[in-house]
Amino acid sequence: MIAILDYDAGNIKSVEKACDRLGGDTIVTRDFSEIRKADHVILPGVGSFGDAMDHLKKYELDKVVKEVVENNTPFLGICLGLQLLFESSEETSGVEGLGILKGRVKRIPESGDLKIPHIGWNDLTLQNNGRLFKGLDKNPYVYFVHSYYLEADDPNIVKATTEYGVTIHASVERDNVFACQFHPEKSSDVGLTILKNFMEI
Repeated sequence: MIAILDYDAGNIKSVEKACDRLGGDTIVTRDFSEIRKADHVILPGVGSFGDAMDHLKKYELDKVVKEVVENNTPFLGICLGLQLLFESSEETSGVEGLGILKGRVKRIPESGDLKIPHIGWNDLTLQNNGRLFKGLDKNPYVYFVHSYYLEADDPNIVKATTEYGVTIHASVERDNVFACQFHPEKSSDVGLTILKNFMEI
């Protein structure tokens, strides 16, 4: 079973549909018992860092996320879900993230003709043998929607980068924790392959 965490964030339905299309047994839930017994857990989301942390704490999902990670259940953060796994974000100063991974989320700098938010398809540069990218070309195209980007402390956890006025850490992996700044559920066949690879871990 795949538990998709419901904390009043956007983009949950499209993740559920993509997993269902791949034959996953999915449930959208904030029920602790359902989350604990899931084989895989996904934290999706679009919206603001501060509001999202407020909602996670309101439903006490911050606690169950850390429990799931400690229990070695495969865990995937998508877009805002990636950012929440880290320590802080320039979007909401003074608000601590989950701190499961080390690093900061920064605003994409203004640069020439580049528009912010960054919306659209960009190619990835794969590195460090990320398990989510098994079977894909070395520069697959994926779909982004974001104004903030990750700068991870440990370069070894970075499995994919992209360029948008700055080098963006677009996907990370450490043990059972995976995360993507882009939206695999909106990234056509490449995205479905990434989700399938996650579901098979």
